[in-house]
Amino acid sequence: MMTTPVTEVVQRHKSILLAYPLGLYALSRLLQLLFVWWMADDGKVRDRLLAWDGGHFIRVAEEGYPTGYTYNAESMLVGNGLAFFPGYPMLVRLTHFVTRLDYGTAAITVSWIAGGFAAVLMCALGTRLYDERVGLVLTALFCAQPMSMALSMAYSEALFTALVAGMLLCAHRGDWLPAGLLGLGAALTRPTGAAAAVALAVAAGLAVYKGRQEGGTDRVAPWKPVLAAATALAGVPAYLLWVGMRVGDLGAWFDIQTAGWGTTFDYGRSSLMFVRDALRDGEGWVQVSVAWMLIGAVIAAAVAVTMKVWPPLTVYGLIVLVLVVGQGGYYHSKPRLLVPALLILVPPAVALGRAKPRTVALVLAACGAFGLWYGSYLITVWHYAI
Repeated sequence: MMTTPVTEVVQRHKSILLAYPLGLYALSRLLQLLFVWWMADDGKVRDRLLAWDGGHFIRVAEEGYPTGYTYNAESMLVGNGLAFFPGYPMLVRLTHFVTRLDYGTAAITVSWIAGGFAAVLMCALGTRLYDERVGLVLTALFCAQPMSMALSMAYSEALFTALVAGMLLCAHRGDWLPAGLLGLGAALTRPTGAAAAVALAVAAGLAVYKGRQEGGTDRVAPWKPVLAAATALAGVPAYLLWVGMRVGDLGAWFDIQTAGWGTTFDYGRSSLMFVRDALRDGEGWVQVSVAWMLIGAVIAAAVAVTMKVWPPLTVYGLIVLVLVVGQGGYYHSKPRLLVPALLILVPPAVALGRAKPRTVALVLAACGAFGLWYGSYLITVWHYAI
């Protein structure tokens, strides 16, 4: 059966949007696991993938949420599972019941599959906003950025990114029902889902405004984008309210977060002091590297604003950046928290998308080697939570 030129173009387009990003994602995960295996002194790769907050997620998936506050032997308030939004652990629980995998394996499986979806959707979003080359470079940078290690772990970053990228893609296409549902899913997966919901509200506002300006019978019915935005915006407050009612204190979620992880919002004061101290007399290269990553993220976001990136993506990325940089807490967790930010990857993706293939290959290879090694180091040699 002969194929027409149009059919060949469509098939090629589909392969770029599916096979290529999946290939990049699979290659990055394989190389990262090899790094972890090589650097782990005991060779226990699986234990590293289930470390730190992964234990909380698995405990929630297996046992459900605590019924109240948790205290240590000195009667001091400590963090517990209520700090973790339900999207990821509930999906892990469902995977366990469907596949009969143990909870740890189910958690890793969910992250790996969600990461594949995130890569494909990132490529599709970048292609729709710019072109195929930018979409592919954006995917490569996403898969190989420092702390992309989280995409392979029992963490919620992979699922959250897939939901956000899918939401933004649907909103850009005007598919408001799936955009609203994906936005709600993101809001029930991480607290930064609030940023995704606000971004969807911006997209909805732009769609309504554009429809009124253009007029005509084919314009978008205003209630569709408004309903989508309202659905997404309800997610984070709903979970915070549920935690408050479960504990008997409406501020319970914030108290648990502060007690367990020290993530009180201080308008960037802690981050500013950390960067200053790290660059002046840092205690080690990890501290210095995180400081430079935060500086780089702020600069990249500023460049993205000057580039006039699609407003909903800009709003989402800026809010995520403000939430990460504006709060206190463990400094070595901030690169992981920036993994789903997306906006900070757009300027280098666009620049490389316009560069010569040789330059693109060399830059991506260098970024990949460093990023995949960096994340592996932080969960093997580094002795603190990420």
